[in-house]
Amino acid sequence: MSIPLTPKASLTGEEFSLILLAYSLGCFTSGYYWTRWRAGLDIRQQGSGNVGARNVGRVLGRPSFVVVLLLDMLKGVLAISAATHFGLRPEAVVAVMVAVVAGHSWPIQLRFAGGKGIATSLGALLIYDPLVTGILTFVFLCLWPFIRNFTLTGLMAFALLPLAVFGCGLGNIEVAATSFLAVLVLITHRRNIREEFARIFPHRELKETAMHRRKDRVP
Repeated sequence: MSIPLTPKASLTGEEFSLILLAYSLGCFTSGYYWTRWRAGLDIRQQGSGNVGARNVGRVLGRPSFVVVLLLDMLKGVLAISAATHFGLRPEAVVAVMVAVVAGHSWPIQLRFAGGKGIATSLGALLIYDPLVTGILTFVFLCLWPFIRNFTLTGLMAFALLPLAVFGCGLGNIEVAATSFLAVLVLITHRRNIREEFARIFPHRELKETAMHRRKDRVP
């Protein structure tokens, strides 16, 4: 079996199978099952409604946060470890990485309502290339003194990671891998981005609200 990608490349049956397995592994939303097992609760109906480690920690406490965080990271570790063990081509390894994060963020059994993908991305990057993880950490630490907001700093670090990877002289495959992950992470955090900016810049929202009110009064 061979699925064409470009005129010069194709996806083999083994690679396609591992990509599907990576997505299935990502669909194992540990936060949902852990909360069901520990407290008999549906985490989607608790707190923020997200199945990720952060919301689980709010509901069940710090130990559960740590457990779910490690389990989510483990999914990325296992997916990339399997891809490298079976000798997949670099392009297919990137596809496996994207698949496991996509499975975590949009699990089919939970009607595509999953986590945000940060922990799974970090676990995958750690095995894929520890240097990339080091670059991400460095970018985060450089941004932190200026932003002073954990969520926005992390998202900005992911957004700048492809540029930083390119600047460090890594190859096109690494740039593509980090670009895909950055896009996935930013998509899943789009609501958080709006909320954080609204919290940091409340006067802007007030100005826009007042302007809309003036427009509504115009006959």
